[in-house]
Amino acid sequence: MTDGTKRTKRSAGLLLFRRTPDGPEVLLGHMGGPFWARKDAGAWSVPKGEYPPQEAPWDAARREFQEELGVPPPEGTALPLGETVQANGKHVTVWALEADFDPADMVPGTFTMEWPRGSGRTADFPELDRVAWFGLDAARVAVVKGQAVFLDRLAAQL
Repeated sequence: MTDGTKRTKRSAGLLLFRRTPDGPEVLLGHMGGPFWARKDAGAWSVPKGEYPPQEAPWDAARREFQEELGVPPPEGTALPLGETVQANGKHVTVWALEADFDPADMVPGTFTMEWPRGSGRTADFPELDRVAWFGLDAARVAVVKGQAVFLDRLAAQL
């Protein structure tokens, strides 16, 4: 913004869940790109993305799901999991949706960045390099720390 004010970054996403005999599982995406390539714990995320002020968060969550996983979001009744503010200041709003998804069906969207940094070369990387189902305890270890609250909120609603 040209007036010197800082615009709050907002992100919205869909957290798929399914019920299993061992308890609920959630679908998380491993963040793509060179920074996350060798990380596991704390490198998984709800499929989500930023949206402009004029876009409704629910619409953004559905659009981002399709952009990141390459398939339309499933239909169903969404459970609102609310909003949280991550350590980087980004406001994240998430809905949970009960649905099954085969991780092999993912066709990841990509982003372009300079890599290696300072080299002047650009490369394309997947936004998410893979997705997987996690039980809630394993998901709490895998997910970015600021998003664990959504797992707790989902567990409370189930």
